[in-house]
Parts: sequence; C-alpha cells; structure tokens
Amino acid sequence: MIQAHTLDSWTLPADRTRTGYAWAVMVGGMGAPLFLFLAGVSVVFAAAGRSATLGGDAAAARTVRQRGWQIFLYAFLFRLQSFVLNPGSPAINLLKVDILNVMGPSIVAAAALWGWARGLRGRVVLLGTVTIAIAMLTPLVRATPLLSSLPDPVEWYLRPVPGRTNFTMLPWSGFVTAGAVVGVFLRGARDPRRERRVIGSLAVAGVLLAGGGYMASYLPPIYARTNFWTSSPTFFFLRTGLLVMGIPLAWAWEQRPWALGRWRPLRLLGVESLFVYWIHVEMVYGVLTSPLHRQLRLPWVFAGFAVFSLLMLLAVVLKQRGQARWGARREPPAAIT
Repeated sequence: MIQAHTLDSWTLPADRTRTGYAWAVMVGGMGAPLFLFLAGVSVVFAAAGRSATLGGDAAAARTVRQRGWQIFLYAFLFRLQSFVLNPGSPAINLLKVDILNVMGPSIVAAAALWGWARGLRGRVVLLGTVTIAIAMLTPLVRATPLLSSLPDPVEWYLRPVPGRTNFTMLPWSGFVTAGAVVGVFLRGARDPRRERRVIGSLAVAGVLLAGGGYMASYLPPIYARTNFWTSSPTFFFLRTGLLVMGIPLAWAWEQRPWALGRWRPLRLLGVESLFVYWIHVEMVYGVLTSPLHRQLRLPWVFAGFAVFSLLMLLAVVLKQRGQARWGARREPPAAIT
C-alpha cells in the first residue's frame, strides 16, 4: 500500500516508462485488494469471536455491521481532512469514492451474509456465490446505460468516473467476500492438525484459482465490453488466487523456529493498517511532501519508500505506547487493604 502510493506520487515522469517501475506498480497494486481481502477475513473472526459473548450469531453480525458503517463514515471524514489540508481542492472531492467508501459497505454486506447463513458449508456457499456474482457482473454493470439515470454520486460507486472514483463497489467488494470465505475455513480450524489441512487446501486452491484466471485470460472474452486490468473476471480471480496463496505463505513464515517470542513489525503494521492508511496517504500526496511530487528518480523513490515505511512503523509504536499510557491513567487506583 505504501509502495504503491509513493511510486505514484514521487516518481519522475521520465522514469514511469521503465520496466522496473511497471513491475513495482504491479506488486504495489496488490496492496488494495489485500487490504480488502484481510478485512473480509477479519469479518468472520470478529463475528465468530463475539457470537458466544453476545448471545448468538445475529447479535455478533450486527456489531460487525456497525463497524462497517463506522468505516464508511471514516471515508467522508478522511475526504474532509484532505479538503481542509489541501486548500483549493474542489468541494466535490468530499464525495469522491475511495477504498474506505467501498470497504465499509462491503464489511456490512459480508457480515450480513455470514449472519444469514448457518454452518461452515452454508457460509462458504453463500459468500462464495456472491463473490463469483460480483466478478461476473462487473463488466455488465459498467457497460449498462441504466446507470446514467442515477445521481452522479451514486453512479460513482458502480462505474469509474475519472477524478471521482479510485475504487468501485464492483469488483472491489468481491475481495471482501472472498476474504470472508477464507476466514470461514480458517476459523473452522480448531486444532493444529485441522489447521495444517486447511492451510494445505488453501495453497492448492490459490494455485488453481490464480492459474485458472491466467489461462482464462487467453480465451475469447464472453463480454462485448471489458478490460483485463480493470473489469475482467479473469484478472479478479487471478488476483484472488494470489491473495489466497499468501495465507499459507504467511502461516509458514510465522512457523519459523527463530520467530517465537520476537517482535513482529509486519504484524504490528497489519493490526494498525487503518491508522497507517489514514496518515500515510495525506503525507505522501499532501503538502508535506510536495517538493517530492513527481521529482525523484526510481532508485530514490525506493529509498524513500523504505525510509517512509520505517517512519510509519515508528508512528504505530508511538501510537500504541500512547494508548497504553492513556489506558493506565484511566484505570482506578488499587484499593488499599
């Protein structure tokens, strides 16, 4: 996520034609689907974890839906912050559709689907069916003239409009529901043996999904209008397969013997991903780094990305320490006996 934004904001125009830039953009481009995919995984873990304490799946799903609406509200607060910190930006940008605008409603939908279905199989079937439908409907929805009759701010959520949308509900919400499918499997792994079986199955499924999507991209398209890099279901399934493959790789990384008991910066950044997103976008694109905008050669962009990532890690550490100190102050003093 940080790599994609630093590349886009800081790279000199002349270096944007280099092969290294193209490959870096492709790798960095996985940040957004990964952000949404892991949000979907978290939907299942959050809902399942609260089910017992809240008295059932319906109540647990309701609390997760509330979190989704909260993130949707954050999307507009984020745009308001950007408007205030960047004088001269048009007020219409307050309604611009970015990743949080998509993530919030997608979490609401995934939590609702999880709550409606029952059991592992029912939830996998329902969430999986919705994911496939989202991918397959994307080219049709983007091409239909019916969207033109909708109010512009609503249309922006369904069809990309230059300068008004960075993300649309289709197909990006599909990464959330796809993550929820994986979350159902992972949550069902109650013991180490079953966990290893699930991890192995996800590795195979990821390879098949990514490979199938790649091979399907060479077949004649079934849609009159589609674009492989934006609306094509084949590209969606290819990326989803890569995301699914990432789960076994992350599991294997966490199993390495020398990692036990050690500080894990990647996990820390993952836990605080919303906070990192919130602060780093304005810093990368805003007035703070304006002298760097489109001014750096590619090697310097990579160096800046490394330094900036360390700064984000430091910000996360300071944030958590500040929260811990604030929490300690709020605790009532121990009773004297």
